[in-house]
Amino acid sequence: MTVTLEALAAKLGAELHGDGAIEIRGIGTIGAAGEDQLTFLANPRYRVYLEQTRAGAVLIGEDQLEHCPVAALVVKDPYLAFAHASHLFDTAPAPAAGVHPSACVDPSARVPASAAIGPNAVIEAQVEIGEGAIIGANTVIGARSRIGEAVRIWPNVTIYHGVTIGPRSIIHANCVLGADGFGYAFNGAGWTKVAQVGGVVIGADVEIGAGTTVDRGAIEDTVIGNGVILDNQIQVAHNVRIGDHTAVAGKVGIAGSSRIGSFCMIGGAVGISGHLEICDKVQILGMSLVSRSITEPGTYGSALPVDKQERYRRNVARFRHLDELHRRVRRLERDAG
Repeated sequence: MTVTLEALAAKLGAELHGDGAIEIRGIGTIGAAGEDQLTFLANPRYRVYLEQTRAGAVLIGEDQLEHCPVAALVVKDPYLAFAHASHLFDTAPAPAAGVHPSACVDPSARVPASAAIGPNAVIEAQVEIGEGAIIGANTVIGARSRIGEAVRIWPNVTIYHGVTIGPRSIIHANCVLGADGFGYAFNGAGWTKVAQVGGVVIGADVEIGAGTTVDRGAIEDTVIGNGVILDNQIQVAHNVRIGDHTAVAGKVGIAGSSRIGSFCMIGGAVGISGHLEICDKVQILGMSLVSRSITEPGTYGSALPVDKQERYRRNVARFRHLDELHRRVRRLERDAG
């Protein structure tokens, strides 16, 4: 893709400072971009790189314009503008529409001519595929599942029966959607499995990272709202509900029947216990354990930061005596009163 700065400025709604005929053929970091690449500056701490950049053009805020030695596209939010511009140079291949000869498509499945079904894909009975959807190689889509228009499913994804994926969503490689939730009843001698009869409903414009699993509901559906972004290697248990536009970082584990609000941000490796409610606009810092519901928006965290081994061990030893210390203080307060 090649685009002139004049055309790029018009597309992004940017104010152009410099030669509009300059041709941009790619994107790069502010420290390494070449003369035919676009870059951006979002953090003023990196202004030294702006002053030295050899990029063809830089997306910047108006407050940094005087420090830019090359052509500039002035925008309100440089990183957001860069996100939009990046799609012009996306290198992901777009397969041609049609069903690969090695794919197995059940006669009752509905696959439009505009969809692309990759090698060795399996489309089971009564599946509905939307217009322009892309189903990657070796992907399995279980019976009665519905895949929306312009959905992209990368290779080696397993989608069980009764899963719904909204339009324009992206499912990355090795995801498993709709596997049984962890439901068992103890019978005195072992475990009796509870049939998981719910499904999974994924909204529009959702992106689910590689290796993430979303379990089907035990009775009602597991629901992922519109615009949700899930990173790699996340576990979403049965009957979880995640509100619109919430972002969840890698290795998060969400236990069954918990509800997470809209516009939340969940940091990496956070653990969320079951049957909790987290309200809208909550940010949880990485490595935190959420064991109680959160009812007020804000930022929450519980992890201990790394420390020198000797001091960490002393603090852990003291932590084990907190309850005893608390009781002693209470007794002293009562005696003093």
